[in-house]
Amino acid sequence: MPVITQLNLQRQFGGGEVYTRFLTAALAQLGWRTRLVVPADATCWQDMDLSNAILVPVLSAEDIANHIPVGEQVLTHGAMGGTAMAAVRAKCPLFGIAHMPSYGRSPLEFQEYRGVLAVSDYVRCSLHDIGVKHCFDQPLLGVADLDRLRGASAQPILATSRYDWDMRKGRDRLFAKMEPWIEPFIRRQRYQKQPGLTLGIVSRLTTIKQFPQLFTLLAPILGEFPNVRLEVFGAGGYASVRDLQRALKPVADRVRYWGHQRDVASVYRQLDFVMSGLPEKEALGLNLIEAQACNTPVLAVNAAPFTETVAHGKTGFLYQDPRQDGGADFRRLLSMLTTAASFPRPLECPEHLQQFSFDAFVKRVESALVFIQQRTI
Repeated sequence: MPVITQLNLQRQFGGGEVYTRFLTAALAQLGWRTRLVVPADATCWQDMDLSNAILVPVLSAEDIANHIPVGEQVLTHGAMGGTAMAAVRAKCPLFGIAHMPSYGRSPLEFQEYRGVLAVSDYVRCSLHDIGVKHCFDQPLLGVADLDRLRGASAQPILATSRYDWDMRKGRDRLFAKMEPWIEPFIRRQRYQKQPGLTLGIVSRLTTIKQFPQLFTLLAPILGEFPNVRLEVFGAGGYASVRDLQRALKPVADRVRYWGHQRDVASVYRQLDFVMSGLPEKEALGLNLIEAQACNTPVLAVNAAPFTETVAHGKTGFLYQDPRQDGGADFRRLLSMLTTAASFPRPLECPEHLQQFSFDAFVKRVESALVFIQQRTI
């Protein structure tokens, strides 16, 4: 069985880690085994179903090259540089998956790579626009991977910490040490859907999502509709959570925070709509794909990459960027939704959802492997 190495050096769990999991499953389906190199202190991998992967924890980036046989193809999640990657590149053909749009970034990030695979057409075009031409000619897209955890089963939704501490920052390290002492005194609320229109965020609360910027514009509009609620499922660093809370202050009495949830399928199914963040720093929107697979429609800004993942009027609605119209289109949309007799049902649009099926993803990965083989010779 051929083996390919994947490098994922993130220490916190997010969309890139979900992507690594279902890519590993697709490779296994095609007869390939993954050697997955991860940081030793990244604990999320222990709970993930990784098919037949060989999990290789490393203590430092400098140790990576010692764990990869000479000549084995290496696929990095994101661009990686430095002396550690130079050592890998010296002994192995190097390929990368671009998980972020490249506008405003340097083309030199992928200069030493044999080839680059983009997760969306938006990302692929951004690579071309900055001069990266050695790209696979189709986007990989993604999968609604809702069964990614070992032994996962439906469970009650209980509030957890809204913070995902960044241990590189002194303030976060301090708060992370304090939180376990405070947690026992906090009653863990159980989620129940409230009357009215329930919108949800189901995402890590990171800067690329730009939720504070979005809701600074949308919160006053939400305030005009007293029957609209917002439920936030996800955690972030101290500053990200603080900034989101400030943005949502006008409707704070109708916002609840639930922290990171393992059983996201149960979360999606108890929301009326799932909301995106702002578009330009996004690569694909896996959470929107997952929501639609659970038959929950989505609300997203009418711009790439969301125009690739949402079928307007069928699996949700696209609205004009509120930075362009002050939120007028979002106000119109809420006015319609708060009086609507029914909402879109994404499962009634199988032609759209099929492109995000595991089988469709496997076929794209199979084509990508041909691209990798051709550029390895």
